[in-house]
Amino acid sequence: MPAALENNDKEEAMATSEPMTHTVQAELPADPEALSGEAEPWEPWETRLVAASLAIGAAGLVVLGWLVDHFILS
Repeated sequence: MPAALENNDKEEAMATSEPMTHTVQAELPADPEALSGEAEPWEPWETRLVAASLAIGAAGLVVLGWLVDHFILS
C-alpha cells in the first residue's frame, strides 16, 4: 500500500476515535409563552401568492400530461 494512503487511513482513524469536545446551546426566548402564541394572520398578497402558485402548478400538470400523451404515448 502506498505511504500516502497509509497516512490518510491513520488520520481517519485518529479523527473518528477522538471524542467531541464542543457543544452548541440552543438559544431559547426569555418568555416561555413566546413559542405557544397565536399565529399571525396572512397578508392578502401572501394568499394571492399561494393561490397563484397552486394554479400554475395545476396548469403545469395539465400541460405536462398533454405533452406526455401527445408525444410519448401516441
